[in-house]
Amino acid sequence: MRFFYASITVVALLSGCASTGDWSSDTPTKGGSRKATRVNLKTQSVSKVYAPSDNLWLRIRDGFQMEPMNSPLEIEQVRSLSARPDYVNRSMARSSRYLFYIVQEVNARNMPTEIALLPFVESAFVTNAKSSAKAVGLWQFMPATGKDFQLTQNVFRDERRDVLQSTDAALDYLQRLNNQFGSWELALAAYNWGAGNVLKAQKRNQAAGLPIDYGSLTMPRETRMYVPKLMAYRQIVMDPEAYGIMLPQLENHPYFVAIDVDSDIDVALAIKLAEIPEDEFHSLNPSFNKPVILSNANQQILLPFGHAEIFQANLKLFNKPLSTWTAVKVSKTESVDLVAKGLGVDADSLRQVNGIPRGMRIKAGSTIIIPKTNGRAGDVSSAMADNASLSLEKPPPPAPKCPKPAKGTKASKSGKCALSTPNKGNSSGKSTVSQHKSASTGLAKSAKNGSSPTLKANSTSNAAKGGNKNQ
Repeated sequence: MRFFYASITVVALLSGCASTGDWSSDTPTKGGSRKATRVNLKTQSVSKVYAPSDNLWLRIRDGFQMEPMNSPLEIEQVRSLSARPDYVNRSMARSSRYLFYIVQEVNARNMPTEIALLPFVESAFVTNAKSSAKAVGLWQFMPATGKDFQLTQNVFRDERRDVLQSTDAALDYLQRLNNQFGSWELALAAYNWGAGNVLKAQKRNQAAGLPIDYGSLTMPRETRMYVPKLMAYRQIVMDPEAYGIMLPQLENHPYFVAIDVDSDIDVALAIKLAEIPEDEFHSLNPSFNKPVILSNANQQILLPFGHAEIFQANLKLFNKPLSTWTAVKVSKTESVDLVAKGLGVDADSLRQVNGIPRGMRIKAGSTIIIPKTNGRAGDVSSAMADNASLSLEKPPPPAPKCPKPAKGTKASKSGKCALSTPNKGNSSGKSTVSQHKSASTGLAKSAKNGSSPTLKANSTSNAAKGGNKNQ
């Protein structure tokens, strides 16, 4: 059995603590923009790699660059948040897993650290948050915008929910918007509302001889309140006691470690080997859609900082297969029962693991997850890991039943329904039965050609956040 990783990545980009020398590195990660310290556990212990244990909140405050608005809208948002201390405290507690990494990235780009607080506004730091507009993750990426920033969305994973990938993409996007509009307030408005809408609003103001700054533009209420809400969180971080909020204690230290995946491994096994609660694992790794993590997808597993060595020690003692799942591509459109029979797997299990509703057929070319057998050993290929999709369709309606022949008439020997002769002068030229048969044949041809509507499998949970940003 190949061991699962060659090294552990401490996800740390600590430009703000560069003077320590502990966290500098030139090793590129996926995407080419993130860097992280590489720790070889054969010669080095993760526990001996450390960052200064200063208060992270102090570091965040020191990096504030945006001017407080001190507007009625900001005051309204501060009052609204301070009236819900339980909600704010829960959000703050959730943020403790991710803030160090996000602050690292923000500092590395010389961005104002107010930007590190944006997930409070977007998702309340709920990693699997999904809006009514289908935006998901900490940074609430829409599907199209996620594709623009090369965030993979397929059967196996949705990188819009990936902590590392989505943070990288969001900060890239915000930097681009800031360069375009020349102001963080307008960049944030464009992030929420869309750059095209902000440009149109500016053109309307220019035509009317009005200013084109954030406060002067006409925009939807959500976008109008967007920056004031972020600034309200800024005010709370600056002086939490004044608003009855208790910030969690956060050391200036990584919460998690990133482990390279070198062989397919079951999610359940990774949780067991790391000795962490299931919900903790999923909070750090919300992008995995299936019960297996693929090595050929260039994936990393995030684990709490203190559990990397535990994972390594348990993995070395584990002498069974790491993965019990594999994937296959369906060659023709069939019902789940027929596909399951052909593959020798249980139909109900196939529906459950692939999220297929009853009554739906699997379309040709779809990728499905099935239990691994001796005949299907080995890791899922790179091509399948990166391009897997699942398309479903409803089966065509059944052919009409032949009516019982009237008394005194003989049933057709051919077994086909006898068509009634149309009356002279009937412009339709076809009986109801023949029309039904024609429609049924058309649907069958449509299904065979793959032109019927498809249904994408989706297991992401919903959140209350709405809006039409990132389009």
